[in-house]
Amino acid sequence: MTDVSVIILTHNEEKHIVRCLESLLPFTDKIFIVDSFSTDRTVDIARSMGAVVVQNPWVNYATQFNYGIANVPFDTTWLMRMDADEYVLPELADEINRRMSTLPDSVSGVYVKRRVFFMDRWMKHGGFYPIWLLRLWRRGQGMCEQVWHDEHIKLSQGDSIQFEHDLVDHNLNNLTWWTQKHNHYTILEMINLLNYRYQFDPEKAETVQPKLFGTQDQRVRYIKLKYASLPLFTRPILYFLYRYFIRLGFLDGKPGFVWCFFQALWYRMLVDAKLMEVFLRAGRDKQAIIDYFREQYGKDLAPPKSA
Repeated sequence: MTDVSVIILTHNEEKHIVRCLESLLPFTDKIFIVDSFSTDRTVDIARSMGAVVVQNPWVNYATQFNYGIANVPFDTTWLMRMDADEYVLPELADEINRRMSTLPDSVSGVYVKRRVFFMDRWMKHGGFYPIWLLRLWRRGQGMCEQVWHDEHIKLSQGDSIQFEHDLVDHNLNNLTWWTQKHNHYTILEMINLLNYRYQFDPEKAETVQPKLFGTQDQRVRYIKLKYASLPLFTRPILYFLYRYFIRLGFLDGKPGFVWCFFQALWYRMLVDAKLMEVFLRAGRDKQAIIDYFREQYGKDLAPPKSA
């Protein structure tokens, strides 16, 4: 067993949790699950496989994950982030076993590649692979950034390296579940895009800094910043053309077309339509937009008042 604890957030993940935990057991039995009161068998299954499970009310992803970091019950040098619908390939498990104990003290984080499966096909093209994610970090040297959507682990010190092998993101729920989930994500993505302009909470915890020639998460954040400056409704079309034709998403067959269509011409078009609705209903005044999101979506964008 390596000196690694794994943190997983769950809510009704009985379809995925066995696959996820079985992929972790070759390199660690120290698995900590923060569950937001699942109503299926997730908790029972996880505990039966040796995971430590606590339940905590959901606020947002970053708050829940940082709760997990603060309360992980194992005294290990390294922490690892996993989602319940992901699993570690045997090659990555072996690499973790071989390399973690050999890393110098100057290394605080490890990036791994994620493969995304959609409709049971690996989305290998369209710029969706490799996606490099910081998934292992030294205890006390990494936290989940406080943003509304697309959160990353941010190192407080030290260098990072890349491992060779992959983990897999393969959700087994149907397309109706996927669209309902991403319809909710459009609200969070709206807030992220508006936040580039309005800086609703400038005192919030540090986030991954946009940088074109930095790490992949820094580069993605830089591209999102530029994307936010483009006109409504033109940017989803440009995004689709880029993913499907320039980055060769069409090579992934019919699932690749559906994936690129939903990622750009559905999800991002819906984000823009909802943004247009915000501007129609609330105008472009910062406080009016804050009031609108509080009334319509129950989201408080304003920074907390000082005591």
